[in-house]
Amino acid sequence: KGYYLVERVGRLVVGHALPWARAPAACLNFNCMLILLPVCRNLLSFLRGSIQCCSRTAARQLDRNITFHKLVAYMIAFHTAVHIIAHLFNFEYFMDAQLNRNSSLLTFVLSEIGSGDNASFLNPIRSNETNPTFVMFTTVAGLTGVAITLALILIITSSVEVIRRSYFEVFWYTHHLFVLFFVGLVFHGFGRIVRGQTENSTATNNPLVCANRFEEWGRDGSGCEVPVFAGNQPGTWRWVLAPIILYVCERLVRFYRSHQKVVITKVVMHPSKTLELQMRRKGFHMEVGQYVFIQCPSVSRLEWHPFTLTSAPEEDYFSAHIRIVGDWTQALYEACGGDKNEPQEAWKLPKVAIDGPFGTASEDVFQYEVVMLVGAGIGVTPFASILKSVWYKRIQNNQEVFTKNIYFYWLCPETQAFEWFADLLHSLEGQMEERGVSDFLSYNMYLTRWKQEDAEHYWVQHQAENDPITGLKQKTHFGKPNWDNEFTSIASKHPRGCKNQTICNSNSNFKLDIADTSKKCGSKKRIHFTPFDFEQLG
Repeated sequence: KGYYLVERVGRLVVGHALPWARAPAACLNFNCMLILLPVCRNLLSFLRGSIQCCSRTAARQLDRNITFHKLVAYMIAFHTAVHIIAHLFNFEYFMDAQLNRNSSLLTFVLSEIGSGDNASFLNPIRSNETNPTFVMFTTVAGLTGVAITLALILIITSSVEVIRRSYFEVFWYTHHLFVLFFVGLVFHGFGRIVRGQTENSTATNNPLVCANRFEEWGRDGSGCEVPVFAGNQPGTWRWVLAPIILYVCERLVRFYRSHQKVVITKVVMHPSKTLELQMRRKGFHMEVGQYVFIQCPSVSRLEWHPFTLTSAPEEDYFSAHIRIVGDWTQALYEACGGDKNEPQEAWKLPKVAIDGPFGTASEDVFQYEVVMLVGAGIGVTPFASILKSVWYKRIQNNQEVFTKNIYFYWLCPETQAFEWFADLLHSLEGQMEERGVSDFLSYNMYLTRWKQEDAEHYWVQHQAENDPITGLKQKTHFGKPNWDNEFTSIASKHPRGCKNQTICNSNSNFKLDIADTSKKCGSKKRIHFTPFDFEQLG
């Protein structure tokens, strides 16, 4: 079909900018359909449980939902930029066609079609006394386009890591501009600025025949009636309707869960302003390596913050360790009595709501005799749950647990970060000594950032029975581990078990060479590698 706007003659008005605008628009429809799905965490939890029985590997891919969400957002930003630039050229071309009042030019004739109240126009700029900026802010497409673009810019700029970590509230509230984004997106096409010749009009004005006879349009016997144009039907709503409905259902589920009773059974104030909340909720069931979203209505009724669960499934409560690093965590800290010297009475503790747990359970570690855990910074939090659960299963003689040795490595930039986790390790040390299995857990703490006086003080105290930094029996190391030496050492201790070794990496900065490690182990079988990505959680 020879539509004037799309195929041939319209290119004389808008040039090649039109396909550069429409192609990204099609990509935007597809990506905007996808962008909401990764944040429907209850939907993902349902899908994860459905496919986990068939393939744990496939289920783990759903844990990368935030990474997928970011990639889709990058594509939306890119295609939006191309779409905007192309339409800026389109408006300029439309304006030039309206200003160049030469009746011998097809562009002028096309721009004059539909003058007055006639809605069959092609050129949306209806007067030569206007400008593209005025049209942009007085049309549905222009106004919604500006609103969409501003919302997208604010969402993206507030999502950078430095703002997300230090000013989470800014990130959280700004992200809710997605409502404005989708409202503008749905109505963006209702202005119908992109127009084409109607099918009925092509019967009386065939573009392939009449394009070069535009002077005869409308004359009797010419066979070329004046073409009639109409805006394309808006179709974006068809792409985003289903994801929007799913997301509304997601929010309704969250609203329901926010009204389920959660009891704070214990509040522990750890050193370096780390708050531990021990909680109970009827029907709550967790697995190791999972996380929850916590809301405290007395602090904010809108904010939900993700935190890794640090308790074990065998315990009669679930817990989260919360570092006090922002306004919300500081307010929660004060609400729990962290700024007071005396213990807070139970009835004075704030109410909290829990959504979750989410994430694929990390029970793979129980299937191997030798397990190697590598954590960095706050990425250590899921290992608190893993270490406790492995120990509980061992002392209960759980036949489904094959773990005989655990090698735990924790790399941290500052000594304060060791404090709360050292309490857990100290407790495990005591229990292992009582049962005569002190070799069950071997842990190595690495301080990656230190001052010269700290190292000198440590060296003076190095001969002490306990480590001067953590108070544990195993000493803290300075710098980063030599992975070649570590793997070689473990391989020599477990020549048969090495092939069953699991490496858990909680930070993307540690790209361990699994193939090289496998060679050092002297096994042709690959090492099972399970990545954890919890650095975005508290």
